[in-house]
Amino acid sequence: MEKITSFTIDHIKLQPGIYVSRKDPVGGSMITTFDIRMTSPNEEPVMNTAELHTIEHLAATFLRNHKEFGSKMIYWGPMGCRTGNYLLLNGDYESKDIVPLMIETFEFIRDFEGEVPGASAKDCGNYLDMNLPMAKYLAGKFLDEVLYDIKPDRLIYPQ
Repeated sequence: MEKITSFTIDHIKLQPGIYVSRKDPVGGSMITTFDIRMTSPNEEPVMNTAELHTIEHLAATFLRNHKEFGSKMIYWGPMGCRTGNYLLLNGDYESKDIVPLMIETFEFIRDFEGEVPGASAKDCGNYLDMNLPMAKYLAGKFLDEVLYDIKPDRLIYPQ
Protein backbone atom coordinates (compact mmCIF):
# COMPACT_ATOMS: atom_id res chain seq x y z
CA MET A 1 0.00 0.00 0.00
CA GLU A 2 1.29 3.49 -0.86
CA LYS A 3 2.11 5.96 1.91
CA ILE A 4 -0.26 8.89 2.10
CA THR A 5 1.35 12.28 1.43
CA SER A 6 1.38 13.42 5.06
CA PHE A 7 3.57 10.43 5.97
CA THR A 8 6.17 11.47 3.39
CA ILE A 9 6.93 14.78 5.18
CA ASP A 10 10.23 14.64 7.06
CA HIS A 11 8.99 15.04 10.63
CA ILE A 12 12.58 15.27 11.89
CA LYS A 13 13.00 18.59 10.03
CA LEU A 14 9.43 19.82 10.61
CA GLN A 15 9.08 22.80 12.94
CA PRO A 16 6.04 24.67 14.27
CA GLY A 17 4.33 26.69 11.55
CA ILE A 18 1.46 26.81 9.06
CA TYR A 19 1.72 24.43 6.12
CA VAL A 20 -0.53 23.56 3.19
CA SER A 21 -0.95 19.84 3.63
CA ARG A 22 -3.04 19.23 0.52
CA LYS A 23 -5.47 20.71 -1.98
CA ASP A 24 -8.42 18.73 -3.25
CA PRO A 25 -10.85 19.71 -6.00
CA VAL A 26 -14.38 18.95 -4.79
CA GLY A 27 -17.52 19.78 -6.75
CA GLY A 28 -16.06 22.72 -8.65
CA SER A 29 -14.21 24.22 -5.67
CA MET A 30 -10.87 23.67 -4.02
CA ILE A 31 -10.56 22.46 -0.44
CA THR A 32 -7.28 23.48 1.19
CA THR A 33 -6.07 21.46 4.18
CA PHE A 34 -3.63 23.19 6.52
CA ASP A 35 -1.26 21.64 9.03
CA ILE A 36 -1.26 24.06 11.98
CA ARG A 37 1.82 22.61 13.66
CA MET A 38 2.19 23.93 17.21
CA THR A 39 5.10 21.83 18.50
CA SER A 40 8.20 20.22 17.00
CA PRO A 41 7.43 16.56 16.26
CA ASN A 42 9.53 14.05 18.18
CA GLU A 43 11.41 16.92 19.87
CA GLU A 44 9.04 18.75 22.19
CA PRO A 45 6.51 17.08 24.47
CA VAL A 46 3.19 16.55 22.72
CA MET A 47 0.14 18.40 23.96
CA ASN A 48 -2.04 16.55 26.43
CA THR A 49 -5.54 15.72 25.27
CA ALA A 50 -7.15 18.16 27.73
CA GLU A 51 -5.50 21.30 26.35
CA LEU A 52 -5.73 20.10 22.76
CA HIS A 53 -9.43 19.37 23.26
CA THR A 54 -9.93 22.87 24.70
CA ILE A 55 -8.07 24.44 21.76
CA GLU A 56 -10.32 22.43 19.44
CA HIS A 57 -13.52 23.73 21.04
CA LEU A 58 -12.34 27.35 21.13
CA ALA A 59 -10.78 27.46 17.65
CA ALA A 60 -13.70 25.69 15.97
CA THR A 61 -16.18 28.06 17.63
CA PHE A 62 -14.13 31.15 16.74
CA LEU A 63 -13.52 30.09 13.13
CA ARG A 64 -17.12 29.08 12.41
CA ASN A 65 -18.24 32.50 13.63
CA HIS A 66 -15.52 34.47 11.81
CA LYS A 67 -16.97 37.25 9.64
CA GLU A 68 -14.74 36.54 6.63
CA PHE A 69 -13.82 32.86 6.92
CA GLY A 70 -16.80 31.43 8.81
CA SER A 71 -18.66 30.47 5.63
CA LYS A 72 -15.46 28.88 4.21
CA MET A 73 -14.63 26.89 7.34
CA ILE A 74 -15.07 23.14 6.88
CA TYR A 75 -13.19 21.59 9.77
CA TRP A 76 -10.80 22.27 12.66
CA GLY A 77 -9.52 19.30 14.62
CA PRO A 78 -6.53 17.83 16.42
CA MET A 79 -3.83 15.67 14.87
CA GLY A 80 -3.58 12.18 16.27
CA CYS A 81 0.08 12.81 17.16
CA ARG A 82 -1.02 15.78 19.31
CA THR A 83 1.50 18.21 17.82
CA GLY A 84 -1.08 20.46 16.17
CA ASN A 85 -4.37 20.74 14.35
CA TYR A 86 -5.81 20.49 10.87
CA LEU A 87 -7.83 23.30 9.33
CA LEU A 88 -9.86 22.72 6.16
CA LEU A 89 -11.12 25.74 4.23
CA ASN A 90 -13.23 25.96 1.11
CA GLY A 91 -11.00 27.84 -1.34
CA ASP A 92 -7.55 27.78 -2.89
CA TYR A 93 -5.17 29.21 -0.29
CA GLU A 94 -1.49 29.38 0.53
CA SER A 95 -0.11 29.34 4.06
CA LYS A 96 0.65 33.07 4.05
CA ASP A 97 -3.02 33.78 3.28
CA ILE A 98 -4.18 32.58 6.69
CA VAL A 99 -1.45 33.91 8.98
CA PRO A 100 -3.66 36.84 10.11
CA LEU A 101 -6.55 34.42 10.68
CA MET A 102 -4.37 32.13 12.80
CA ILE A 103 -3.11 35.11 14.82
CA GLU A 104 -6.72 36.13 15.49
CA THR A 105 -7.65 32.55 16.40
CA PHE A 106 -4.80 32.01 18.83
CA GLU A 107 -5.24 35.46 20.40
CA PHE A 108 -8.88 34.52 20.98
CA ILE A 109 -7.76 31.31 22.72
CA ARG A 110 -5.00 33.04 24.73
CA ASP A 111 -7.38 35.77 25.94
CA PHE A 112 -10.49 33.64 26.42
CA GLU A 113 -12.35 33.96 29.73
CA GLY A 114 -15.41 32.06 30.83
CA GLU A 115 -16.88 28.66 30.10
CA VAL A 116 -15.42 26.79 27.14
CA PRO A 117 -18.14 26.52 24.45
CA GLY A 118 -19.58 23.03 24.29
CA ALA A 119 -17.90 21.87 27.50
CA SER A 120 -20.92 20.12 29.00
CA ALA A 121 -22.14 16.55 29.13
CA LYS A 122 -25.02 17.49 26.83
CA ASP A 123 -22.73 19.05 24.17
CA CYS A 124 -19.54 16.96 24.22
CA GLY A 125 -18.60 13.30 24.47
CA ASN A 126 -15.64 13.94 26.81
CA TYR A 127 -16.42 17.31 28.38
CA LEU A 128 -14.35 16.70 31.52
CA ASP A 129 -11.15 16.42 29.47
CA MET A 130 -10.51 20.19 29.23
CA ASN A 131 -7.66 22.41 30.43
CA LEU A 132 -8.29 26.08 29.67
CA PRO A 133 -5.24 27.50 31.52
CA MET A 134 -2.86 25.23 29.60
CA ALA A 135 -4.67 25.88 26.28
CA LYS A 136 -4.23 29.62 26.89
CA TYR A 137 -0.55 29.13 27.72
CA LEU A 138 0.08 27.07 24.57
CA ALA A 139 -1.79 29.58 22.39
CA GLY A 140 0.38 32.39 23.77
CA LYS A 141 3.55 30.35 23.23
CA PHE A 142 2.57 29.62 19.61
CA LEU A 143 1.83 33.30 19.01
CA ASP A 144 5.09 34.53 20.57
CA GLU A 145 7.43 31.87 19.21
CA VAL A 146 5.93 31.35 15.75
CA LEU A 147 3.00 33.41 14.50
CA TYR A 148 3.94 36.99 15.39
CA ASP A 149 7.17 36.79 13.40
CA ILE A 150 6.60 33.78 11.15
CA LYS A 151 9.48 33.05 8.78
CA PRO A 152 9.07 31.80 5.20
CA ASP A 153 10.53 28.40 6.13
CA ARG A 154 7.61 27.92 8.57
CA LEU A 155 5.11 28.30 5.70
CA ILE A 156 6.39 25.55 3.38
CA TYR A 157 7.14 21.95 4.34
CA PRO A 158 10.88 21.16 4.65
CA GLN A 159 12.50 19.21 1.84
